Amino acid sequence: MTESKSSRSIQVMDEIFAHGFPVERGRLIHALVGGSQLHGVKLEGTDDHDIYGVYIEAPHCCFWEEFPHYVTSTAPQSERNTAGDVDVICYSLRRFARLAAAGNPTILHMLFTPADTGEEFWSQVLASRDLFLAKSHALKYKGYADAQLRRMTGDRGRGKHGQRPDLEQKYGFDVKAGMHVLRLLHEGIEFVSRGWVTLPRPEPERSSLIAVRRGERTEDYVIREANRLMAELDAAAQDSPLPGQVDLVAVGKLVTKIYLEAWEQWGWCGSGLRPAT
Repeated sequence: MTESKSSRSIQVMDEIFAHGFPVERGRLIHALVGGSQLHGVKLEGTDDHDIYGVYIEAPHCCFWEEFPHYVTSTAPQSERNTAGDVDVICYSLRRFARLAAAGNPTILHMLFTPADTGEEFWSQVLASRDLFLAKSHALKYKGYADAQLRRMTGDRGRGKHGQRPDLEQKYGFDVKAGMHVLRLLHEGIEFVSRGWVTLPRPEPERSSLIAVRRGERTEDYVIREANRLMAELDAAAQDSPLPGQVDLVAVGKLVTKIYLEAWEQWGWCGSGLRPAT
């Protein structure tokens, strides 16, 4: 991390370091606050704090010691998160690239969060953002939305550790899952239509999502709106200007180039190639 980084980036990276990120195993190249805050639908006093990062592993963690991701949480493993808990999820650049190329909606968000001053290697990723875009990702958006819809209706269970029974008791259904159903579909439509995802979500969509989350819309409304948006997503995918599939060879070349440049700049070439002991 350099002194030229913005205070926002420094703060988020410092949070990741404070939660134990092993700096001897990799260096962060991007960090952001995700979840409801990123989407612009956060309700004060109800949400945990989701932090995401992307890092480049030290050479020995690529070749001898696997270090594809770093995950930690202030909530006990056996309990659901509550307001004020912090989740930290960091991915190696290699892992990020695989997930983005596969169309994971949460990972794709990172492609639409700007690089701060000094994020040299993340800037290279963003400069080649188009490599990760494909109309086939519509299936992932639809799949993730359908999973949340089935969670909302109970067809898929109630989430890990019996999550959100309080919302079901208060509103009659999991309003947060309902909000995510519609958010994912709106994002998917924008993604395949424009090759972009607006963060936070724009108005009037944002206000509509918050209304769902506050219990101001019925479960039947969410189901009807979801069915309408799924049909709209299918149509948008058919008319999408994006390529049909991601060019994985081109993505691989980009990631390799960034790793080699980073290792050279950080003095890791030749010094970090060692087997685990």
